[in-house]
Amino acid sequence: MSNTGLIIEERSRDIGDFLVGRLIPFRKKRMIGPFIFIDHMGPTVLGPQKYMDVDQHPHIGLSTLTYMLEGEIMHEDSIGTRQLIQPGAVNWMTAGRGVSHTERTPKLLRNGKPFTAHGYQIWVALPKAMEDMAPSFDHIPAEQLPRWTEGSAEFTLIAGEGYDRVSPLPVYSKLFMVEVKSKEEFVLNIRGKLKGEIGVCIVEGEINACGETIGKGNILVSKVEDSCDIQLHPNTHLLLFGGEPFPEERHIYWNFVSSSKEKIEAAKEAWAKKDFPMISHDPTYVPLP
Repeated sequence: MSNTGLIIEERSRDIGDFLVGRLIPFRKKRMIGPFIFIDHMGPTVLGPQKYMDVDQHPHIGLSTLTYMLEGEIMHEDSIGTRQLIQPGAVNWMTAGRGVSHTERTPKLLRNGKPFTAHGYQIWVALPKAMEDMAPSFDHIPAEQLPRWTEGSAEFTLIAGEGYDRVSPLPVYSKLFMVEVKSKEEFVLNIRGKLKGEIGVCIVEGEINACGETIGKGNILVSKVEDSCDIQLHPNTHLLLFGGEPFPEERHIYWNFVSSSKEKIEAAKEAWAKKDFPMISHDPTYVPLP
């Protein structure tokens, strides 16, 4: 791979009901643009004995982006949000100085019938000047996202700017996240289409890039200025993500992200003392690891 940088295989870890493929951070590449963490959820069959129940836990210094391919999740947070996320829609929770939330299988799906849950949970670090902003929440329905076709490929701009389009999702730095699907062979040109560092996540299928064949469950890291064309094999599904990197290092501990180690230590202490914004009607609590 002379000019595409790194190919990263998912590293699997078991978090109980889910087998999660960790995409970033990894040893050789801590961030891709402002993206600092990506978890691949599933695909896994849930119900009737097993559902998703992620109890109340905290975040600082980031925005979480949840994008479901199959299944549904009910999100609740300490600023009063209660939002069902369905496939193709985007949940964007900005933690800022501090927020708590839960993620659960909604009641309508707890009907004894099995269903597939599959999606991505993504953390985007906030710019240093906005790390202490007030928490907020945005939900963009699938039909409001920019969609277009090029040849046999279908594109969706999930977040940020790319391919001369702008997503309605309110973001706080120069970034992009694009979904690409093609049932036939397709040559994907990213030159001049996306700005900054680029990650290519292979959800399904496989690609050829710069003389290498890479299959699903891998991430390929590139840069706009030296990227080669990417050839999609039939029935391939990609997520492109990245953007302009920050000038400062980001620290990550558990669910906390910050340019300041001191802010992370303060958040750890506040959560341990339960002196943190909480969901008033939810008594659950995930302790510090």
